[in-house]
Amino acid sequence: MKIRIETFFVIIMFFFCWMVLFTRFPFWWKAICISLYAGIILFTVAKLWLQNRPVPKTLLWTCLLMLVPVFGYMFYIYSGQLLFKGKLFRSKRASDRELFEALGKNTRPLEVPPTFNDHQRGFVRYLERVTLTDQNQNTSTKILKNGEETFEEVKQRLREAKDFIHLEYYIFRYDRLGQELMEILTAKVKEGVEVRLIYDAFGSFALSEQDKRKMADSGIQIHPFLPLKFGWITQKFNFRNHRKIIVIDGKVGFVGGLNVGVEYLGEDHKIGFWCDTHVLLEGEAVQTLHAVFLLDWKYVSGEKLFEDPRYLVSDPVKGDGLVHVVASGPETRDMGDHFYALISSAIESIWIATPYFIPNQAIMTALKVAAKKGIQVRLMVPESNDGFFTQYATQSYFPELLRAGVELYTYQKGFLHKKVIIVDGDMATIGTANMDLRSFHLNFEVNLFLTGSGSIDDLVTHFEEDLKECRRVRPVAFYKRGLRVKWKESFARLFSGLL
Repeated sequence: MKIRIETFFVIIMFFFCWMVLFTRFPFWWKAICISLYAGIILFTVAKLWLQNRPVPKTLLWTCLLMLVPVFGYMFYIYSGQLLFKGKLFRSKRASDRELFEALGKNTRPLEVPPTFNDHQRGFVRYLERVTLTDQNQNTSTKILKNGEETFEEVKQRLREAKDFIHLEYYIFRYDRLGQELMEILTAKVKEGVEVRLIYDAFGSFALSEQDKRKMADSGIQIHPFLPLKFGWITQKFNFRNHRKIIVIDGKVGFVGGLNVGVEYLGEDHKIGFWCDTHVLLEGEAVQTLHAVFLLDWKYVSGEKLFEDPRYLVSDPVKGDGLVHVVASGPETRDMGDHFYALISSAIESIWIATPYFIPNQAIMTALKVAAKKGIQVRLMVPESNDGFFTQYATQSYFPELLRAGVELYTYQKGFLHKKVIIVDGDMATIGTANMDLRSFHLNFEVNLFLTGSGSIDDLVTHFEEDLKECRRVRPVAFYKRGLRVKWKESFARLFSGLL
């Protein structure tokens, strides 16, 4: 009902603008139209202010509503800003909590290894208290570097599937790589293996109806996440499922930064080499990762697979350290809180690799304070990004970071897409979430948090290898950039809260 009222307001506002600008109605008619238009805008601004959002974001939306006729209002309501703080996904949030709490009852009490130091213990306790999921001890992890290594492992594990294969991707292309995976999946369906696929309707927009029919005709069950044809009406098109998940037989899981497409193998000549990181999981944590998929499957299909016990069977293996699968989205606490908690627990070093760096104020302050305390802070981002706003908004943070003593590196070999934070060499997070406000507030994401795991050593090694392909940003050279570039940075920064 509410969205119908707002849509009616949009139509009325267009009508008012038409009357004022393109008709010869008497002045008093136009005055009434202007007054009613202003009344709608002021009413919306008043509701916005009552939400007590961060001041910069409130002022930005206020200016957009008041200064951009009609289209500012349309952008406000259809970007999902009208229904704030998870109201759009209230039913999904309730389902998520119910399942994760049920899983928690079947999990053994956490025993923090005695070898953990104080800051590891503090961060582990934080995650236990604020997330819906549990830490897992009996889990092994294997870090996979870049697309070739990742997809070779994926193909091998898919061929070994016996019962079911569940996949969830932001981008799924039906190109050479996508077709290779489809051939494997189709063969597994013929063997009696269940195959289900969730794809994001926006990220996989290039997936044609013909391609979808081919998948469905081969026996693969597929569903889009938030279809765009409904999204424009329900205000959900701005909320996207950015997760990349594979679960095989409940025993093997994959998660990380790589979608399905030949560009992730470095075969797109415009993009060039693709630097990324993925993780292979085996053991108890796969159950939690699978629960994330099952809840998303229920949301897109209505089918409650988690009511069947065979989909949630735990398969412990010998592992080292703790592995914590954490899902985030508009319906839950945002990933930015967990990143801040991890960063602020650092004693010696903070290493970050991210394709997009548009942090919230808390993370920005934590990084600057850490650097000023003498903690080594390294930030690695791409030399060139894939969008004007993300490119220059990221650069707009460089002056503050350089003044604080943060080491900045820009990746030269190709496009850096890995999403990794390493703290003190003994805690880390890797997954789908970028260091930007979209991943924090709008996207559905999933990350692994590793504490005391041997895989962190591999992340450190890969980070150091990638540093050799970077150019360090030096303060003197950076400050000499032209006024035109500075204007671009400042302009893009204004919209960082909307990216």
